[in-house]
Amino acid sequence: MATVTQELTTPVVRPHLARQTAAFAVLLVLLAVAVVASLCVGRFSVPAGRALELIWQGITDPARDLTEIDERIVLLVRAPRVLLAALAGAGLAVSGAALQGVFRNPLVSPDILGISQGAAFGGALAIMLGIWGFPLIAMVFLCGLAALILVGLLSRINGRTETVTVILSGLVISSMFSAVVSLLQFVADPNTSLPAIVYWLMGSFATATWDRTLVAAPGLVIGAFLLWMLRFRLNILSLDEAEARSLGANTSLERWLVFGLVAVIVGSQVAVSGIIGWIGIVIPHAARLIVGHDHRTLLPASVLLGAGFMVIIDTIARTATAAEIPLGVITALVGAPIFTLLLRHHYRERAGS
Repeated sequence: MATVTQELTTPVVRPHLARQTAAFAVLLVLLAVAVVASLCVGRFSVPAGRALELIWQGITDPARDLTEIDERIVLLVRAPRVLLAALAGAGLAVSGAALQGVFRNPLVSPDILGISQGAAFGGALAIMLGIWGFPLIAMVFLCGLAALILVGLLSRINGRTETVTVILSGLVISSMFSAVVSLLQFVADPNTSLPAIVYWLMGSFATATWDRTLVAAPGLVIGAFLLWMLRFRLNILSLDEAEARSLGANTSLERWLVFGLVAVIVGSQVAVSGIIGWIGIVIPHAARLIVGHDHRTLLPASVLLGAGFMVIIDTIARTATAAEIPLGVITALVGAPIFTLLLRHHYRERAGS
């Protein structure tokens, strides 16, 4: 027990430190390459040197007038979209990694708490009522939090909350909101609101602007940062219930703190880009293969890998065809095979150990 406590609560020199440092360096380089490529690629191509020059000018002199077409494309269209995609991917990935640790289940994703479907209900209702802009974002965010509150109320039995009841309650609330969203689609005007609802539910960063990015960024950044601050507690929560309690963890309180932070992250993401699946389940698996199960390294690796993966997916979505492909379609087509391979690798390792 003393050995376990030392591993989880004190910094130690890890034997694979050099390998992990190299892995983080590679992930940073890949993220930088993905970001630069996304700024350059499109119907109007911009050389990499010119794109970086424009970004630097935008940082050093943000108030200047943008007169050239490449300036407007890079700084007003692509830059906020790339930043929002990176933040959303990082948020979903770190949420998935945290939840998989809390539930001790590699198949858990942020959708398990019903937050995404609750937020989807808020967005679909707002679109059907003709509400757009920041009121729509607020409605989506509040409905996502309301879904988590309902899960908390439903899962609390005899004053206690168990992980099994949380999962079951999340499935119930998710199914309920999914049914209501389907009902809204059924009664929506097929010529106006229905196409907008369907497209929004499939996920897209097409409406990304600096204003939307600034609205979503606080929830995504602060939520991910606070999860990283809980990295030691996540290591403890990933142990058996009795062992976690013996190490001084208030498991129920700390789990719901993690759930609340995940709700903030997912609600912020869904509010500006709709539902995007698979990121929160695939990326943590890939990060574990690279840096291991320790949340002190798993969470930052998930952030880098999730951000880069989402930027690449969004770049494909807007450049592969003449019409933009919804992100949910690409993440499912790419994520499902990758997840299958990662899962097979995981169980092969377990069988060989």
